[in-house]
Amino acid sequence: MPNFWFDHIHLMSTDPLKTAEFYEKMFGARQVAVHEMANGRVTVNLDLNGTTILIGSSSEDMVQDGLAHFGIRTDDLETAVEGLKAGGVDFSQEIMEVRPGFKISFLSAPENVTIELQQGSL
Repeated sequence: MPNFWFDHIHLMSTDPLKTAEFYEKMFGARQVAVHEMANGRVTVNLDLNGTTILIGSSSEDMVQDGLAHFGIRTDDLETAVEGLKAGGVDFSQEIMEVRPGFKISFLSAPENVTIELQQGSL
């Protein structure tokens, strides 16, 4: 059976820098990186005592801001996905290699919670 670890929380915001500032001021999070995308959207990576918080730019086509998903890392994504599917879990995105050594898949959990299941590190 694959091993699993909590990896990150991914939030969406109309102003990622301002949202990041809240977590920095109120909880002592440390800004690790700011990524500006070609489309003008911004993603801020924070470290909150070892927990990664990603804050991405929301767009007009998104239903709401707030929690986009949380990430769970595994050491064997293919086996994990196979086992979860066998247990009746629905996947909204099949396994995709984002870059060498980093693969992701998205599943639907109860209460409309989305989980990014990943192998490798952000």
